[in-house]
Amino acid sequence: MRIVAVDPFYLRMPEITSAADGTQDTLLVRIRTDAGIDGWGECDASPLVSIAVYCCPMSHGNIINIRTSLIGETVDGPDDVLRLSEKVLRNGLDIQQIQHAYSGAEIALWDIIGKKLQKPIYSLLAEMSATPSTPHPKLPYASVLFGDTPEDTYHIAVALREQGYHAAKFGWGPMGKFGEENDIALVRAAREGMGSDTQIMIDAGVVWGTDYETAYKRAEAFAEFSPTWLEEPLAPDAIDAYSSLTAKNPRVPIAAGEGSNTYRMAEDLITHGGVQFVQIDTGRIGGIMPSFQVRRLAEQHGVQYVNHTFKSHLSLAAALHVFATNPDFDLLEYPAAGSELSQRIVKNPFPVDPDGMVCVNDLPGLGVQVDIDAICPYLVPVNIHVGTETVFQNTFL
Repeated sequence: MRIVAVDPFYLRMPEITSAADGTQDTLLVRIRTDAGIDGWGECDASPLVSIAVYCCPMSHGNIINIRTSLIGETVDGPDDVLRLSEKVLRNGLDIQQIQHAYSGAEIALWDIIGKKLQKPIYSLLAEMSATPSTPHPKLPYASVLFGDTPEDTYHIAVALREQGYHAAKFGWGPMGKFGEENDIALVRAAREGMGSDTQIMIDAGVVWGTDYETAYKRAEAFAEFSPTWLEEPLAPDAIDAYSSLTAKNPRVPIAAGEGSNTYRMAEDLITHGGVQFVQIDTGRIGGIMPSFQVRRLAEQHGVQYVNHTFKSHLSLAAALHVFATNPDFDLLEYPAAGSELSQRIVKNPFPVDPDGMVCVNDLPGLGVQVDIDAICPYLVPVNIHVGTETVFQNTFL
């Protein structure tokens, strides 16, 4: 099969706010082949910056856009995905956001191969790595933002419990911004609202930068509420600070990794940062294969691998295939409060089973179908001109 088109699509809600809500807009990538098989992927990145990476005119041999690298290429099996990834990243060596942007295309390539071979992606990964191929159910934790107040947070937690969730992560919002007493009140409210027989996770949203001493104090203060982890208390690249924090052995485990834009960043967090949970976003790190490589590294180091997914079920599908076959990695970040846009991207989202678990399906490729009719109202036309040349034009799906 030959690649005949690589199309990024900018989708957004009518209004965008400053809330830390990555579901307000998104970039979908569709790759078409001459065999009539299309693949889809989603990026967790600034859509317009990423579109530039798909179409920017060549500056020299290290700045060649993604579409130029892919269109006309052959894609017939998993080895072709690896080959094309190497080509794209080499050609875009000096493009700063290349991994972020390419994530959508890489996921789409896996979707194409799975559809061609009539196999789910998790099965293809198992074959390539000689690992077990049986998928295992995951416990979904509802991923939501803290309320503006402890009282708001309590009501959010109660609602999640009433929806049947046995685990929930609360993050960002006012955490770390109004002092220790308010931080503790937020966590207390989350625990009381969810109940004592559930898991809660706390996402500090990088609020303490490199201040590992404050992060340690908060972890100790939160321990009485038994959170599963304290997530991203520090900046993504604060490896020395993470090392200092985890060396103090806080009673609450430390999680991080969503800010890892490359395999190397994730490797640094695992081998030098000392985190106990590594959280990888397939839409940021370069797609499914680098995510799978981090999963394998986590297995070697006894670190728990968890997906980071605060987008749609298209992103959730890509994330789930990466670690579906490891029974020990049993937690799944599950988008529970996304925008209307994020909830309409696929026709067949992953349901929470009656037993409270989520399972990957065995359909070919990603196993989900993009609902083109549903997302058309959110499509934003983009036209990019350089001088008299139109380098990108996209007005329809």
